[in-house]
Amino acid sequence: MTVSAVGAPTEVTSGARTRLAENFDTFLTLLTTQLKNQDPLSPMDSNQFTQQMVQMTGVEQQLLTNDLLKQLVGNTNSGISTAVSLIGKEVRAVTDTTALKGGKADWVYKLDREAEEVKVEVVDASGKTVHTKTLTGDAAKGGEHAFSWDGKDVSGQKLPDGGKYTLRVSAKDTTAAAVPSTVYVQGMVTGVEQAEGQTMLTINGGKVPWNVVSSVSLPAATASNDDTDPGDAGDPDSTSNPPPADA
Repeated sequence: MTVSAVGAPTEVTSGARTRLAENFDTFLTLLTTQLKNQDPLSPMDSNQFTQQMVQMTGVEQQLLTNDLLKQLVGNTNSGISTAVSLIGKEVRAVTDTTALKGGKADWVYKLDREAEEVKVEVVDASGKTVHTKTLTGDAAKGGEHAFSWDGKDVSGQKLPDGGKYTLRVSAKDTTAAAVPSTVYVQGMVTGVEQAEGQTMLTINGGKVPWNVVSSVSLPAATASNDDTDPGDAGDPDSTSNPPPADA
């Protein structure tokens, strides 16, 4: 569907709604004037203006129906039908929120330049900080870094799977100036659904709008547990440089 094909019905519907509003305002003005000046001994027939109001209401309902149909067509042509093709693909999305799944949550953060230290905070759906950590060294260099949280709050209690959590990144250089950063979620798409007019992808157990996907690639072969970096052993929150995703 071309842009012009979508835009034309939109302009027609918008113009029709504007004219309807103008006509309805004019109709109410005339009706009010007639009621004020009618002959008390010979009042005007209420059936006429009642029928006109019913007709205008019917036109308004038709316009609303057209809007719903347009949204449905848009979802079918450029939303869910396209997003379904992403199932089973490895994607990266520009979002800082994901779900706790299998006792952990993973993000990728990108620093525009090298920082002296990076403070990461995991925040739950209510805005409460449940985990915080300060990263230095390689984790503070410019570029991309993977961050994995073990699902434990500040008291060491294991939180249940399924909750939504947001990663906040605050990085500063040696002059205490802020270093810009971007947070991503990366993983395989396992589902697609419509929610509140948006096409949502299921990635790592969390829901992500499909229009924030920045890259798509074929899934890599599942790595063996023996390939785990020994340097991360014993550290529940690990960071590393992730492999670049295909553009």
